[in-house]
Amino acid sequence: MAKIEKKVWPEYFQAIVDGKKTYELRLADFECNPGDVLVLREWDPQTKEYTGRETEKTVTYVGKTKGISFWPQEDVDKYGYQIISFGG
Repeated sequence: MAKIEKKVWPEYFQAIVDGKKTYELRLADFECNPGDVLVLREWDPQTKEYTGRETEKTVTYVGKTKGISFWPQEDVDKYGYQIISFGG
């Protein structure tokens, strides 16, 4: 089990704390596995400083992808992607 620290902007941090946001979309430039703990630290992009608030979340699933080709590129350019979280 690893502890991985990441910055989170205030609006996303609050949604995580409130239990509304139960996922993270991140560049896969670090190793992350189920059982690892994400230490999410609130970061204010205006002041470029941490606010002092943090929360820890245990990773339950990691899905990695590169070069998704499910949809035509013009549709991706027009609509983008969305991540949908769902519970039991």
